[in-house]
Amino acid sequence: MLSFTVRRLAAALLLLYLVLTATFFLIHLAPGDPANVLLGERSSAEAVQRLHTVYGLDRSLPVQYFAWLRAVVVDFDWGTSLTFGRPVTTLLADVLAPTALLGLTAMAVQYSVGVPLGVAAARRRGRPADGAIRIFSLLLYSMPLFWVGLMAILLFSHELSLLPTGHMRSVDADQLSGAARSLDVLRHLALPALTLGLGLSGATVRFVRNRMIEVLEEDYIRTARAKGLSERRVVWVHAMRNVLVPIVQLFGLSLPFLLNGSLVLEVVFSWPGLGRTTYQAILARDYPVILAATAFTASAVVAGNLLADLLHAAVDPRVRRSTGGGDRSPSGGRAAGGRRG
Repeated sequence: MLSFTVRRLAAALLLLYLVLTATFFLIHLAPGDPANVLLGERSSAEAVQRLHTVYGLDRSLPVQYFAWLRAVVVDFDWGTSLTFGRPVTTLLADVLAPTALLGLTAMAVQYSVGVPLGVAAARRRGRPADGAIRIFSLLLYSMPLFWVGLMAILLFSHELSLLPTGHMRSVDADQLSGAARSLDVLRHLALPALTLGLGLSGATVRFVRNRMIEVLEEDYIRTARAKGLSERRVVWVHAMRNVLVPIVQLFGLSLPFLLNGSLVLEVVFSWPGLGRTTYQAILARDYPVILAATAFTASAVVAGNLLADLLHAAVDPRVRRSTGGGDRSPSGGRAAGGRRG
């Protein structure tokens, strides 16, 4: 298990390095100049040159790359934002909490909706309820998140006036008491979290349904039913144990979609998180912020996949045996075809 974790960490670090290197050269070679964005198209050549000198943009691209790489690896210094004029680490630290709040709430919605609906569809396979759930999940999966977000704003904010249109807090939130301030955040969180969570739950419903149908046809499920166990216990205790393994893997695979959805919806709902800050940095060609945001996003995706593999090994004994050196046959030799994590 330890060697498996070390190998995966080494591969993750190499992948992260390649992603950041590619991002560095792509954004620097793309057309446009951040000085023109900050100073305006009519800025003088002297002002542009001074800005290039201050931020080191007047040096050759390889020199910029190795200076940036040394600062990040040795000093963990991601530089200063060209747009916000603040250290990048401080800027991202301020916006990670709102993004984490949105992402975790959306994930809770995703699984609290997707898993029960998937199980319900599997138990009613071929019936009208199954067809209705499958159509509903397909609609959730197919509709673009930005469009769903805009429609949610139109319905719940403009037409019904039930929820705020965007932002994380009201203008007068500082004057509210502690409980009222928390309730205000929850009201602003409701629309983006429900939009993102329901959008991701469509794939979860179909995934859980298909896996549950396979498990319910296993012999041990028939044996459990023959013993007189209740259907609820058969499904949620015996069958769910085998469905849990692919659900754990689904968590790691859904993390990139969760981050991408957060970026889109943070712009739609003006949510002050990492996605909206990255969007503003891209428009302003703010190289330090773009690179730091890419590093965090790539690290989160790699960590999510690594966590999914480790959780898979934790819930599946076969994976633990294979990652611990391979399955052993009764005679003591290594079993042929043993799975590797």
